[in-house]
This record gives sequence, C-alpha cells and structure tokens, in this order.
Amino acid sequence: MGSTMGRGDIPTGPPRRVPIGVVAPHDMALDAELWRWVPDEAALFFARTSYLPLAVSLEMVELLGDITGIRSATEQLKAIEPVAYAFACTSGSFVHGRAGERAAAAALSEAGGAPGITASGAILAALGHLRIRRVAVATPYDATITARLESFLVEAGVAVTGIRQLDLDSRMWTVPYARTADLIREANSDAAEAIVVSCTNLPTYDLITPLEHELGKPIISANQATMWAVLTQCGLAAVGPGQHLINPGGT
Repeated sequence: MGSTMGRGDIPTGPPRRVPIGVVAPHDMALDAELWRWVPDEAALFFARTSYLPLAVSLEMVELLGDITGIRSATEQLKAIEPVAYAFACTSGSFVHGRAGERAAAAALSEAGGAPGITASGAILAALGHLRIRRVAVATPYDATITARLESFLVEAGVAVTGIRQLDLDSRMWTVPYARTADLIREANSDAAEAIVVSCTNLPTYDLITPLEHELGKPIISANQATMWAVLTQCGLAAVGPGQHLINPGGT
C-alpha cells in the first residue's frame, strides 16, 4: 500500500538544538541525570577522561584534574562545535584549589574554542548567584578529599559550618536516595545558609526539592549547579521544578 504523504509533508530537517560539550570522568555513571536538567532546546555530547584503574582516592582525583587529560577529552568534542563546555567532575576541579579550577576551565575553553565551566566553579557561581556565604557540606568521599573541598570553598570566601561524608571509594552512583538524604540532614546546621552536595556521580535530582522544603534552605548539588551554569552560559534555563537555584521562590 503506498504512502499518502505528500512532498509538502516532509520535515525540512531535525530540530536544531544548542550543542553542549560535557567532559566527564572515566567512571561517570549519571549521564541520564544530567539530561534531566536540559531543556528541549539543548543537547549534551559527552567525552570521558582516560580510564584510571584506581579507587576514588586523593591520588585518583588529582589525576582526574590533570590539565592534559582535560584538554584531550575536550578535543574529542570540538568537531561538533559546542557552544559551551562543562567539566563534570567536582573533585577533579577542586582538588588543586582555586588556581587548579581556573586552569581546568581555561583548558576547556582553549581546547574547545568555547567557554568552559567546571563543576566546582559552577557551585561557587551558584552560591554567588544566591548570595550565600555559609554552607554545610555533604560528600560521598573520604575525609582527605572532603578536606580539599572545604579548603577550596574557604579559599573562595565561603565559610563551612559543618561536614559529613560517606567515606566511599567507588560506585557512588549506587547510593540510595534515603542514605544521601540522611547525609544531607546530618550535615545541616542552623548556621548554614545552604547545603552543598558534592560529586557528580552521586544522584540528587529527586532529593533537592523535598529536602529544600524540609530544611528550609537551598540544596546545591554538583550536577544541578553544573547544568545550571553551563545552560546559563548558553542563554538557556535549566529544568528543575521546585529547585530554588533554578526557580527562586517558585515551583
């Protein structure tokens, strides 16, 4: 049976979406979570840093922050001409302090030919956007890596009022929401204006809104901040119903 579609019914082409390059660590398992913040007008394109046969440790995250590796992964995406790039690795971008974070962002920009944003830089941008200067910190890392995050925040002028960590060295993406929610509650204090949840491999999307309502303050997660920042760079709004960073005072 022949088709009844006429020549005028054929679409002129697929919808044009703003390309965004994402450089992820080799063990990133939450690509799908990042997509949840993305509006229909944008598309994510991923490249990964080289595989490291190591547990999540200070040694590993220092290697993840290696500028040569970040540049190499960024160059894998250059042909599709992203409008902006994100380095979706929190620990790899804070482990060498503010200078290391700036160097990682510069590597993205120089290798990719478009603005670059890091996960830890995005957290600082989110805190600045909300005018927050005192935070509690929740991480899945060990104490040594978590201490590097505290130093990074303090160096940027953000006071840390309390810290809790899970002391994990692998498979952060398998942590149940209930365990992460308890971690955030334990990190919280009356002095904290917001709670920073580190690690782009720790699922947070569905926790943010209910915990913000419960605790009465913003929850800034690494993936949320990263996607908010890179989409803002592209002139687009992130999708996060009820999340304070994305919809201050609204739903």
